[in-house]
Amino acid sequence: MSTLARAKHQAKAHPLALDAVLALAVLVCMVAGSFVEPRHRDSVSWALRTPDPLSLVLMALGAAALVFRRRAPMTVLALTGTLSVIESLTGDPRTPVAMSAVIALYTVASTTDRPTTWRVGLLTMTVLTGAAMSAGSLPWYAQENLAIFAWTGIGATAGDAVRSRRAFVQAIRERAERAERTREEEARRRVAEERLRIARDLHDVVAHHIALVNVQAGVAAHVMDKRPDQAKEALGHVREASRSALGELRATVGLLRQSDDPEAPTEPAPGLDRLDELTGTFRNAGLHIEVARADQDTTLPAAVDLAAYRIIQEALTNVQKHAGPQAKAEVSVVRVGPHIEITVLDDGSGEHEPQDTGGGHGLLGMRERVTALRGTLTTGPRYGGGFRVHAILPVKNRTPTGEGPA
Repeated sequence: MSTLARAKHQAKAHPLALDAVLALAVLVCMVAGSFVEPRHRDSVSWALRTPDPLSLVLMALGAAALVFRRRAPMTVLALTGTLSVIESLTGDPRTPVAMSAVIALYTVASTTDRPTTWRVGLLTMTVLTGAAMSAGSLPWYAQENLAIFAWTGIGATAGDAVRSRRAFVQAIRERAERAERTREEEARRRVAEERLRIARDLHDVVAHHIALVNVQAGVAAHVMDKRPDQAKEALGHVREASRSALGELRATVGLLRQSDDPEAPTEPAPGLDRLDELTGTFRNAGLHIEVARADQDTTLPAAVDLAAYRIIQEALTNVQKHAGPQAKAEVSVVRVGPHIEITVLDDGSGEHEPQDTGGGHGLLGMRERVTALRGTLTTGPRYGGGFRVHAILPVKNRTPTGEGPA
């Protein structure tokens, strides 16, 4: 935190102390200004004179009242305005007691609304300027009298400008927070609707065709010995139903794929036993990869093994796409107690795909895989450049109820 930011934080935390410092500064300015003689003809004299005791008391009271300007701005303005009027009527020559009234008027303008600022500002300007013009030895058009009018107007205007800026900044902040909440809620709603639609489609496909297969298989088993022709026909229906189910499942799942994704493989799901083959394909593409394994030949559940393989595959794909042509990657697979930890690091200078945009779903897909297995995933930039993907997966995969292995 910078010195200026630290000072602002302390000022917000201790407003009374800040106002006390301000009051002391105003008192010093008023006392220093009281030693200046008023204008005579075309010259200004700087004679060292001692202000009247009443003027010193009025200046001290006006400065002391400013300590409480945030707690009771109207009361402080009324008090400092009264002290300024008394000084205008009794001081000869006058001392700048009105300086405290200007600060109080600024506080009122910065903490209230604009109509109140107009009313209070005009009243203060009229009273203080009228008292200064109607009393004292100076003519009513003297610059000292007009200065009171000008300074009170400046105080009210400056306070209103500060209040307007605060309101504008607050409105922008609230609008940004509201837009962020709306965007997150809309994203969650769309994800929920899409999941519901996919679940409904899969349920319809599987339930219908599996029920048909079950019926036809029962018919075939029942007539297998006595009527083999009818059993053969029933098995043909089973074949057609299973083929249709596979086709519809492939079409439904295909909606989730990107346009450049490869076709679904027909071979068994890969695992960490094919890690060398996976890294070899990336090395052939020009990516420098170092692999370190310390998993002691751990046998993983199929879901965990597949998730670990897919996480490494997606992370290396992101390195190849976003880290730059000279990037190097490090892959480590470590068994730590009841967990397997997967770490993929790179030293590239590119930016990996963000999680909250529509440009890619790799990180989101990894997070969903890990969350489904009750693991944890951490992704983010590395200090000094590059990117880090770290996943912790349980070695023993559990069902959602935790009653047995999946």
